[in-house]
Amino acid sequence: MVKYVMAKAKLTKKQKMIARLQEFTLMDDDFMIRFFENDKDCTQYVLQTILENKKLKVIDTVAQKTVKSLEGRSVRLDVYAKDNKGKPYDIEIQRADKGAGAKRARYNSALMDADITVPGEDAKNLPESYVIFITENDIFGKGLPLYHIERTVKECNIPFNDESHIIYVNGKYEGNDPIGDLMHDFHCKKADDMKNKLLAERTRYLKENEKGVKHMCRIMEEFGKEERKEAVKERNIQVAIKLLKQGKLSETEISELLGLSEKQMKEIKEKVLVTA
Repeated sequence: MVKYVMAKAKLTKKQKMIARLQEFTLMDDDFMIRFFENDKDCTQYVLQTILENKKLKVIDTVAQKTVKSLEGRSVRLDVYAKDNKGKPYDIEIQRADKGAGAKRARYNSALMDADITVPGEDAKNLPESYVIFITENDIFGKGLPLYHIERTVKECNIPFNDESHIIYVNGKYEGNDPIGDLMHDFHCKKADDMKNKLLAERTRYLKENEKGVKHMCRIMEEFGKEERKEAVKERNIQVAIKLLKQGKLSETEISELLGLSEKQMKEIKEKVLVTA
């Protein structure tokens, strides 16, 4: 009886994950990341469409690439790609407008440059780079499919030509053109509703093929565990902040009680001093 109950519970959990999987679109970053992971063809199609460059050839794509900073905060790029000319691309899905802010784009671009810089190499050899945000909303409110951010010399109104490009793709755009078709497909739950065959085939594999579904369910389960770990970590940080403010326990006692590292305690102490 116990085995039956456990098996039924396990089946129900799997059914729930499959049902959740069927609701995903490419505007859901969890699905989008796995969709483009190690899939150069789909990544290439998206970049060719956005950049209007059919000659662009992607030679490498990495999902959730962590780019570390020696001093500041590291970032995790949703989809990182590189073409045959060495140009790096960061593709980010953002449903919340605040996640696609100007400073976020600037920071991603800066760390991408730092990541590919070789010590002692002349800065003039730094390759052209692209940070692309595909946003749920039209954050600039002009109804355009694309918004290109480029540096200019203000007094002369001429391009600065630093070859650092930031592009926002309007997820609300529904025009009868390549970007409109791409955004249509990014909002589709079913492969049969998609216009592009390449994207449809990949969606069908991850949502309908037994092997693909199994892979996605395993990933979703791992995400769930990671989310729970992060929730516990955040809760412990908040508790530590309260205990430090109360002053009844030492930093060492709080650290041991909540399982926090020396680095975490230092950051928590700085937060307490700022809010004091």
